[in-house]
Amino acid sequence: MFHKSPLCLSISLACLAAAPVPSVLAEEVMELEVQTVSATRAKTELGKTPQKVTVITREQIEQQLAITSDHGQVLSNLIPTYSPSRQKLSNAGETLRGRTALVMIDGVPQSTPLRAGGRDGYTIDLSMVERIEVIHGASAEHGLGATGGIINYVTRRPKGGTLKQHAGASLEAADDFNGEGMGYKLDYRIEGSQGDWDYLAAVSGQTRGMFYDGDGELIGVDDTQGDIMDSTSTDLLLKLGYWFDEAQNLELMVNRFELEGDHEYVNVPGDRDAGIPTTSRKGDPLGKAPQNEVLASSLTYNNSDLAGNVLTAQLYTQRFRARYGGGILGAFQDPAIAPVGTLFDQSQNESDKYGGKLSLSRDNLLDGYLKLTGGVDFLQDTTSQMLIATDREWVPETVFQNLAPFIQAEVRATERLTLHGGLRHEFAKLDVDTFRTIASAGGVTVEGGKPDFEETLHNIGLVYQATDWAQVFANYSEGFGMPDVGRVLRGISQPNQSVDDFLDLQPIVTDNREVGVRLNWQDVDAEISYFESDADLGSRLENVGGVYQVRRERTEISGLEATLGWQVNDMHRLQAVYTRLKGESDTNGDGKVDTDLDGANIAPDRYGLSWQANWTDKLNSRIQANHYASRSFDTPGLNFDGYSLVDASVGYRLPVGEVSLGVENLLNRDYMTYYAQAASTRDDQFFAGRGRTFTLGYQVDF
Repeated sequence: MFHKSPLCLSISLACLAAAPVPSVLAEEVMELEVQTVSATRAKTELGKTPQKVTVITREQIEQQLAITSDHGQVLSNLIPTYSPSRQKLSNAGETLRGRTALVMIDGVPQSTPLRAGGRDGYTIDLSMVERIEVIHGASAEHGLGATGGIINYVTRRPKGGTLKQHAGASLEAADDFNGEGMGYKLDYRIEGSQGDWDYLAAVSGQTRGMFYDGDGELIGVDDTQGDIMDSTSTDLLLKLGYWFDEAQNLELMVNRFELEGDHEYVNVPGDRDAGIPTTSRKGDPLGKAPQNEVLASSLTYNNSDLAGNVLTAQLYTQRFRARYGGGILGAFQDPAIAPVGTLFDQSQNESDKYGGKLSLSRDNLLDGYLKLTGGVDFLQDTTSQMLIATDREWVPETVFQNLAPFIQAEVRATERLTLHGGLRHEFAKLDVDTFRTIASAGGVTVEGGKPDFEETLHNIGLVYQATDWAQVFANYSEGFGMPDVGRVLRGISQPNQSVDDFLDLQPIVTDNREVGVRLNWQDVDAEISYFESDADLGSRLENVGGVYQVRRERTEISGLEATLGWQVNDMHRLQAVYTRLKGESDTNGDGKVDTDLDGANIAPDRYGLSWQANWTDKLNSRIQANHYASRSFDTPGLNFDGYSLVDASVGYRLPVGEVSLGVENLLNRDYMTYYAQAASTRDDQFFAGRGRTFTLGYQVDF
């Protein structure tokens, strides 16, 4: 059997500050210092990037899962400029630096920007994930959709050697341990290698109960957009690799994830003016339960020594189905089918992608001063939105085709100064057949078309090692995205419109400027970055009568991210984070921004503290606190009061396996979620946040 490289884990200064590693992992930490970030096409070493990059390690993921199983909350706890979780299946309104993040699994795009239904937050179970790579700010490195950055879930890789197994179980309960609030999770994994082959198979299943607020009342179920409470999910991950020799291998990855509501509760609207939150009651909702069903696969060839070059070639597919809850909604009414006010329907987003990525990199050119990486990507994304109860096409089938060659250079100008720069040219085309909108939009015929776009996207940056413990970095990068094409098309109500010349289909190009400092002095490390993000023709969501519409306006966002860590001694580590965000849009078209962005488009300012203690090689504990600062908005009816949350966990290594106990919202704070206060004015979306919740977990490797 050929020798395989050790598992490639990456960690940044901010990551180190967020999750100190127990002493038993000290040897592994030493290896991490020279690891690379796979989400950067040039495989840049972490800590040497010209823009902020965070890598969330498996240890950090497990620390958060000991407290909460909510994917959005895990990301929010570990990525300070990520919005507070909605605590729902929909992650619409959860942004990174105030813009949309491109979500990937092993580089396979999971986001559906052509009909952005806000469901890419639940496409994989976190038990399948080895690390999460986060590129902060606009990036074109992986093409469409990363106007706010990239979140890449890197799946577990097979560990070499004889067969290894893992089993885990957890029990989740609300503060009063009511049966309706109980949840359970089981996961199992087998992995190993045989000759030139390595393999991994993992499966997980989770049943979530109902959620309770700080007053012990049932939280309102989102029976339209979908909910994670009162749901069941399963995930199956398969990986198979073959090593031709020590330098080259071929790997197949298949991941199938499904989450479906149990459909046993209905929404009871609250009263915003009276401060009464939305609740739930037992009931029999109409239609089918909301659901996410995702199948992602990739075939990746790596060759680390192709005539002195590093080659990576990947083919991938993704099948995505997102079913929403139904209702007798005004948008669904059609007098030709049933009397107005009686027609029930529900929608389902359907997206099928296939694509490929090819990159070739060569280092040590010009006597070691230059590293070049080039390649080409292609993508075809076919998306539609169906009304499945009446078999109507709400969003016509839209085909997006994209071809993008790129080149990236890294120049080691001096021993202390490294320059980065690159170009990516996007050839993009939409293909929409002539279609007719549904009755509520006027039932007008829209002439199809094939609008195409070309954009050359630039990035340039530098990293300067001022001293052995201080580093300065600066970066300018551009991101490329589309507006929510489906939402725009389905809302056309004027006759004689043509897809070819419809302004709102023009792409979003976002400029990101950033400057920062990284410090690593004795027992103290820090990372501070200031950024500005502008889009001349941005995409802002506006709530109009309970339905979100796309506004194409200039948007400007600026912010500050700061992380400070102190390794007090071998046993204790403290971390503090601070973020500040400001965003405005041009609502009157005069070219100047004039209106604050609301909570559907930007996160609140945040102060955070955490204390990780490794008391012995068996006992560890963690306490983390986040304060979300109050904020007012120009939009009537929106105002964020702010709130503070404290979480805690303790873990203990048994003679066989490990046990953990986590408490989310330790002080049982009664609060309304950020989205409920800052992004919606609807009484049926006046959701309270989750009250004190306990998670008891056990896992064993054998």
